[in-house]
Amino acid sequence: MAGGENGLLQKVRGNRRMRVVALAVLSAVCAAVVAAAGWWVKTKGAGFFGDKGESREFVPPPSRKLEDLEDNYDVIVAGTDPEGVVAAVSAARNGLKTLLVDGRDRDVLGGLFTLGWLNSLDMNYVWDKPHFRRDYWNKGLFKEWFDQVEGTSFDVKTAANAFARMVRAERNVDLLMKVRSMQPIVETIAGVRTVRGLAVTMPDGSQRTFQSFALIDATQDADVAAAAGAQFTVGREDLGEPRVSMAATLVFQLKGVTPEVWRRIQKSLNSDDDPNSGADERSAWGYKGMYEYVSLHPDRLRMRGLNIGLQNGHTALVNAVLLFGVDPFDSASVREAFDLVRAELPRIVAEMKRRYPEFEGVEPGETARELYVRESRHLVAEYRLSVVDLLENRDQWDRVAIGSYPVDLQRTSPEDSGAVLFRPERYAVPFRSLVPKGVDGLLVVGRSAGFDSLAHGSARVVPLGMATGQAAGAAVKVAKESGLTIHGLMRSRAAIAELQNLLNRQGMEIYPFQAKTPEYMRHRTYPGLKAAVSLGLAKGGYDNRFRLDDPANPQGFVWLMANAKRMFPAAFPGDPSAALAAPGFPRDVEPKKAPLTLEQAAYTVLCAANVRAERREAEEVLLARGLLKPDTVRAIVDVRRLTIGETYLLLRDAVEGAAGRRFD
Repeated sequence: MAGGENGLLQKVRGNRRMRVVALAVLSAVCAAVVAAAGWWVKTKGAGFFGDKGESREFVPPPSRKLEDLEDNYDVIVAGTDPEGVVAAVSAARNGLKTLLVDGRDRDVLGGLFTLGWLNSLDMNYVWDKPHFRRDYWNKGLFKEWFDQVEGTSFDVKTAANAFARMVRAERNVDLLMKVRSMQPIVETIAGVRTVRGLAVTMPDGSQRTFQSFALIDATQDADVAAAAGAQFTVGREDLGEPRVSMAATLVFQLKGVTPEVWRRIQKSLNSDDDPNSGADERSAWGYKGMYEYVSLHPDRLRMRGLNIGLQNGHTALVNAVLLFGVDPFDSASVREAFDLVRAELPRIVAEMKRRYPEFEGVEPGETARELYVRESRHLVAEYRLSVVDLLENRDQWDRVAIGSYPVDLQRTSPEDSGAVLFRPERYAVPFRSLVPKGVDGLLVVGRSAGFDSLAHGSARVVPLGMATGQAAGAAVKVAKESGLTIHGLMRSRAAIAELQNLLNRQGMEIYPFQAKTPEYMRHRTYPGLKAAVSLGLAKGGYDNRFRLDDPANPQGFVWLMANAKRMFPAAFPGDPSAALAAPGFPRDVEPKKAPLTLEQAAYTVLCAANVRAERREAEEVLLARGLLKPDTVRAIVDVRRLTIGETYLLLRDAVEGAAGRRFD
């Protein structure tokens, strides 16, 4: 009896425990579903569930009259793109009297987002998080703004009004819009060029001079810093191509993008076999067939796959037109770019309809008011962020922002295909990359900060730029209260630590980190890969597959050395392709399919260096001239069949030996 009762009690207690566990599991599942649904509404579904209560009209920002402004400010921020708005709000919240100045005849804040219509965000994601819970590195004021818009694709009016609301809330910010020209006030203090304020001219010719402790240049092209004497490279100048830059884009509008049209777009892209195509409730990406569009001006305008960001009100914005040869510093060149796209737009949309039936009923709308320029100036900073910093996922002692976006190099010409070099796990942007070399009292934030042209392929994204803007605003506070100049702050580890602590308290999350060592860094040919990536010649794509153990071929190595010649013409005055035509190379062998021998590779380097020697002597001559290292020869597994990774080692030796370029 007792035993039977105890068994019944155990069963009842067991059932009760099972119910408790079941309820706990159900509660956890419900919480997860609610969280996922909240994330979905925030990042994906807001366009169909409303627009966060925003007016469908732009709310004018709180601009002031010239005569109502003060003569002295703690900090002046030049530029009303997202980076500039955040820099001004950051400075104001840190107790600094701040002047935010627009010099592009704008009537709303947000620039590239709100007038350039770049409404799909390139986020610095935490890549090891599951997609439906994906986190991102840039928090702080970027998150505050991001929480006010529909998601990773947003309505530009919602975005502009969120920026206006953030500025309006700050009593320490004075906003001056529609300035015709801005000129920095520069003095020489203790032998150093120092920015001490800004002189402005209004459309009616009236002028005013403002003094300040520091100036933050948040213009897209760092115009004020350039006028102050800061040094820059332009485009791919640091790679030996001074007149080459990534294509510009004029974003255009599609009308008639109803919920039914969007569902058809989603169905089409999500059933596509292309892993790089897809769509959700806010964004769509793919339609690679548009690469085949035949332009009226094929040397100036081409199409790529469509990046589509949904708007409120049955419209969408399309980032897909690539414009070559646009000079962002020449207003006539910019106007011509607008004319090219507007003339082409009906044909582009007609081609979209012809190829993809889901666009039936969609019509072309307007184009953006401002051009999306991906690349122009690159600041010569106290520390220039390099592509190797990204390749090795490096932290920095003076980190002020975190990036992780893929190194995305858009096409530079109709002949160029563009490339994704690799995807970093994460990297730190140092404060020194915001500080111009040789000019004090000045910080540069956004895409024209101190990034080399390859690192810029990742660091140019706006969320990271907004993080640098927040850091710059706070940095002025720390410098001023510590009795330091901007350069003095940069040199003080204690002051930088204070700045980092301040930014972390304000939500930035820029803590020290140790990223995982990527597999490619453990490869025996990694020193060569580092050189090839530094020259933009190795491409790992989104999955970092550099194919280091794949077989190399003679034509591929000629291509590597031809690029080395382009970048270092004095070091390589010869013709590397001569190695394929010279005696000793089989006439009946296709250079793209033949294995690459060490002898052939060494002879190709000799031809590029314009050194006369027999093919069979090439290896010995290179070793004697310091164009080939003994360690490299020892690292080659089979001299009859070199791998791609081994060719990168040969490239490194040749460039270091002939051109003196080091890859650290």
